[in-house]
Amino acid sequence: MKLDQETFDAFVVQEVPRDNTSSEKPVYQGAIAQRKVADLPAGDVLIRVAYSSLNFKDALSSVGNKGVTRQYPHTPGIDAAGVVAESSDAGFAAGDEVIVIGYDLGMNTAGGFGQYIRVPAGWVVKRPQGLSLAESMIIGTAGFTAALCVDKLLQNGLRPEHGPVLVTGASGGVGSFAVALLAQLGYEVTAMSGSAASHDFLRGLGATDIIGRDDYIDVSPKPMTKELWAGAVDVVGGDILFNVVKALKYGGSVACCGLVASPQFQASVFPFILRGVNLLGVDSVNLPLEHKRQVWQKLATQWKLSHLADLETRLGMNELGDALASVLRGESTGRLVLDLSV
Repeated sequence: MKLDQETFDAFVVQEVPRDNTSSEKPVYQGAIAQRKVADLPAGDVLIRVAYSSLNFKDALSSVGNKGVTRQYPHTPGIDAAGVVAESSDAGFAAGDEVIVIGYDLGMNTAGGFGQYIRVPAGWVVKRPQGLSLAESMIIGTAGFTAALCVDKLLQNGLRPEHGPVLVTGASGGVGSFAVALLAQLGYEVTAMSGSAASHDFLRGLGATDIIGRDDYIDVSPKPMTKELWAGAVDVVGGDILFNVVKALKYGGSVACCGLVASPQFQASVFPFILRGVNLLGVDSVNLPLEHKRQVWQKLATQWKLSHLADLETRLGMNELGDALASVLRGESTGRLVLDLSV
């Protein structure tokens, strides 16, 4: 049998047929379905996926969010790690172990929630020595983004002796990885989380203090508040981000990478012109491939977490629907890894 005619399992999301007279919004559901390799989009590299991981963007795609995925039926999964099955690009050969995160994978290109993907060679990174395929997906887009946030803070002068670093949304994928990485690098980390059940988990990752969201949800009328944080990693956006900016120490920085609360936030120039603080934008989707290779190499060596496995919850495909719903509700903790290797 030619490889193009091989069938494989994929988690496929599609709109549920409804009465044409209904004025309700469309409903989308995901289920395991059989697909053919020939149905995959054109690309240079065909990859047999061993592992993927769950991210907030996948949860949005699974409920028909057109800002993430325009056309359905669709297979989400913005992360994939596996083995090259075929390649028309000289940079890759059958048997190479590789990682794909970001670009259009899982958005409008069939993603890692299927046992095969086919993608451009310019999206693919060879697995660095020091990381297994499974470990690379414990990191995934969420952990990779957290590492980019930490890297930007360090580039802007953050040092452990400057004081505590705040991580918002700390129990989620990006936040939990940021807590663990900052703690391992010697920083005093305060974790902000709305989940009381996650406190032991966060302390186990190295958080020295844990705070709730209540003091940060409503915008303070003051243009600035007490200086508390030498730096911050913010994954939620909205007014929480603005309140974090107001509480940065002189010269401090916050790396912004998410919008779980809101893509909008109120702002004032006062913290920027009176305390010289910095708001640093972080993107992992369209980051140039060479930069991605460098960050993956760092995550496999000097930035490899000593307790990486503590972040992981391993899932099978039959658990995807419930797990994606929990991510959408903000109830997941750590990193959810999908095992497609069986």
